[in-house]
Amino acid sequence: MNDAAFHAGEVMLQAAVGVDQRLAAIGRSIIRDHMPDQHRELFTQLPTLLVAALDEGGQPWATMLAGEPGFLSSPDARTLRVGASPAVDDPVAALIRADAPIGLLGLQPHTRRRNRMNGRIGALHDGGFSVRVQQSFGNCPKYIQAREPVVADGRSPQPVRVESTRLSIAARHLIGMADTLFIASASGPHIGQQRAEGVDVSHRGGLPGFVQVVDDDAGTRLVLPDYQGNFMFNTLGNLQQWPRAGLLFIDPTTGDMLQLAVDTTLQRQGPELNAFAGAQRLLHCRVRHGLWRPAAAPLSWSAPQFAPQFLA
Repeated sequence: MNDAAFHAGEVMLQAAVGVDQRLAAIGRSIIRDHMPDQHRELFTQLPTLLVAALDEGGQPWATMLAGEPGFLSSPDARTLRVGASPAVDDPVAALIRADAPIGLLGLQPHTRRRNRMNGRIGALHDGGFSVRVQQSFGNCPKYIQAREPVVADGRSPQPVRVESTRLSIAARHLIGMADTLFIASASGPHIGQQRAEGVDVSHRGGLPGFVQVVDDDAGTRLVLPDYQGNFMFNTLGNLQQWPRAGLLFIDPTTGDMLQLAVDTTLQRQGPELNAFAGAQRLLHCRVRHGLWRPAAAPLSWSAPQFAPQFLA
């Protein structure tokens, strides 16, 4: 088995900025096969969990699960127990099955702490499932908008609406005001046993309107700026190998969820970057289809305190 911490897509982008050799030397100490105690402790405090899964056609999907703090627990450093399941109308619901690859992100917005954990689903149990750790790593607090979660009493999910290649007015409005999104990706349409392979979900943040919505004859294309990060290129490296992604937008007031399946293209240079202050790359996302799930999240969130990177 190849025990390298990074796959070829990640290494290609790392080499383009001259950090591939340094990361190759330290990669296995950054991306662990177990959760450190501080990661395990963070998960137990969270009321939400971001989840990525891969359908039979190789399409990644992203969603959010929620519960009272403590709905996530870690009986040992290689196991996370999740005490919640996706709703039946969530595209991730059918993908929670034994041994399926899964990507997890624990994000605490008010402290800007975030940890990622990718692995395989273990046992299913009433109201949830367990995950066997394969990749565990932390991320810096950059670009996270600080906000507090609030339980939305009396909120009831409404009927799901299907989104097509050309997004609805409601979907366009949510994207236009968004300061946060989540992106699911995978190292390929099928996940093998190599250490660097897997499904992943990551955070992207910006000032409201940072995602550009473009309509053309083929439908809707979203343009996401990519800012300087940790140079591991976990998400973009996945997309170099398998360009499908799943996007998740959540309205922090109403709990509406927009889940999109997209085809991606990475732009690394060109005058178009000038329209996005601070962007080092642009990720173009061609919408294939999606779901609008009104009031799907049982939480609301306070008004944001924008990340300091956007206030300089």
